[in-house]
Amino acid sequence: MCILTRMSIGHTLLGLLESGPRHGYDLKRAFDERFGHDRPLHYGQVYSTMSRLLKHGLVEVEAIEPGEGPERKRYAITEAGVTDVARWLATPEKPEPYLQSTLYTKVVLALLTRRDAADILDVQRAEHLRLMRDLTERKRTGDLADQLICDHALFHLEADLRWLELTAARLDRLAREVSA
Repeated sequence: MCILTRMSIGHTLLGLLESGPRHGYDLKRAFDERFGHDRPLHYGQVYSTMSRLLKHGLVEVEAIEPGEGPERKRYAITEAGVTDVARWLATPEKPEPYLQSTLYTKVVLALLTRRDAADILDVQRAEHLRLMRDLTERKRTGDLADQLICDHALFHLEADLRWLELTAARLDRLAREVSA
């Protein structure tokens, strides 16, 4: 049975442990370098996650070493952990259709409350374009991993911009339907 079922810090840490045993601070550093560019982990997240993985038998403490502060544990992945990561990696992610996005809700609420929904769309378009410029620069100066993650985000933002344009073009019709 897969204990961790969605994209999780736990699966990521387990995957990092497959290359060999590590201390919690090594796991945090590896996570932050590969996946935490925009949201680095807090040490508390690492240790609470490792505690949960230990409880479920997905990792084990390979060694306890004295340190300047508390004892330092070196964690190793178990066979059950390897199996869990393999299962998670092989499970396709559910596509997120965003059928009830916050932005859609804002547009409809603006129309219902007789506010200018076009202004909401314009402000959002400007924010999307700003973020796209930032991501394009990051992609230009980044390594391949950065380029790939930026491409992923940019493609989503492009789709959002298409939706913004389509919604702006249909705003009068949507206003009539919402007020009916």
